[in-house]
Amino acid sequence: MTLNQLKIFLAIAEVGNVTKAADLLGITQSAASASIASIENIYQVKLFERVGRSIILSEVGKRFLPEAQSAIASAKSASKYLRSLSEKTVGSLKIAASQTIANYWLPRKLALFHARHPEVALHLTMTNTSAVEKAVVNGKVDIGFVEAEVFSDELRFIKVDHDQIALVASVSRWASLGLSDNLNNISKLPWIVREKGSGTRKVLEDLVIQNKISWSDLDIVLELPSNESVREAVIAGVGVTLISRHVVSLALETGLLKATSLSLPPRNYQMVVKKNRSFRMEENALIGMIKGQIAT
Repeated sequence: MTLNQLKIFLAIAEVGNVTKAADLLGITQSAASASIASIENIYQVKLFERVGRSIILSEVGKRFLPEAQSAIASAKSASKYLRSLSEKTVGSLKIAASQTIANYWLPRKLALFHARHPEVALHLTMTNTSAVEKAVVNGKVDIGFVEAEVFSDELRFIKVDHDQIALVASVSRWASLGLSDNLNNISKLPWIVREKGSGTRKVLEDLVIQNKISWSDLDIVLELPSNESVREAVIAGVGVTLISRHVVSLALETGLLKATSLSLPPRNYQMVVKKNRSFRMEENALIGMIKGQIAT
């Protein structure tokens, strides 16, 4: 039994006339009659009885009516659901982000994206800038976010925001370190740094180049794998560091750390995608949302 047969049955049941029902459905009277006859022959039942020029439901027809109505309603509901899915963004996204972005900037963006597109599953990997680039190039993730100025022939970089870098030290070490608003004594300071490949570390690496000294000239006290471990080591008085104000804002507010007035250019946050490839609907949705929020 087809949905069309059920529609014909319901139309005839409603108007009590085969010809009128056929007109309503846009079919011939003979097609409507043949449809009912086919159901009755297959199931060996009588759905209608003739009364004068009209026809009415038989006892079997009356009992079958709610089932037919339910079947048509279910079909309409299924059709509506599939149509709604075609209008929604579904799928999954693999994202990689460097630590500062993953911890302090991206979560709210992903929460907003999830609210708009709850059918998209989000998978976030947190690592350092270099690892993010490699993951995007190798296709292990769909979209990356990094905070360092990086260049690659295989990648496209889209600026999405920026942060501010601060030179910080603990209050207990402040006086003894001789910190100033410049880095003329960069090689004399006890540095706590991130691991190789980190965008946070690259800020200091760039300053070393600008000051025309080598990395080996620095007094590296600790090399640590996360921003938070660097921050805590600085609070403990082990040394100084250059780090995003996102990471140390609370420590600065509560007086655990102090920052110099050293003026450094803002550090860009960049969205990273692979060049020369087409994007799925869910990828375009996230890229479009992030680009739409770029501050001018």
